[in-house]
Amino acid sequence: MLSDLDFVLGVERDAANLPFITPWERTQHEGAVRFPDFRHFIVEAGTGTQAAGFVILQGCRSPHRAVELKRIVLQAKGQGLGRACVRLLKRMAFRDLRAHRFWLDVKSRNLRAQHLYESEGFVVEGTLRDAVRLDEGYDSLVVMSMLEGEYAERVAADQESG
Repeated sequence: MLSDLDFVLGVERDAANLPFITPWERTQHEGAVRFPDFRHFIVEAGTGTQAAGFVILQGCRSPHRAVELKRIVLQAKGQGLGRACVRLLKRMAFRDLRAHRFWLDVKSRNLRAQHLYESEGFVVEGTLRDAVRLDEGYDSLVVMSMLEGEYAERVAADQESG
């Protein structure tokens, strides 16, 4: 909701998250909240409904059935929340949104996220070299995806519980 954007902007601009994402302006987030092809979620964890981060999905109405994990930003690190979110997002993408392909790109320097995505069944498709300008140069983006058949195999092998 638009009322969540102060929280979203604060999490994005947190020093622990900035090296791994390219933050958006408020107007970009407002557009994503309003545009039906996007889904903007607040991640809640802990007791009650404490906000712990946010997620953006894009391509939710794609005629190609390709849903993108545009952004996942969490405050707490190393507590399993990222893995839990990725598993829920895969289920949402394939079961609820009927995706054929669920994909993302991740900065090449974000090795922790790449390892998580690989361990969750995402396949590296390639690298967009020097795709993101940084203060100290450029970083590349690693493109990763999972197809609906691969997800179905993981479900059948009980690798998607959690």
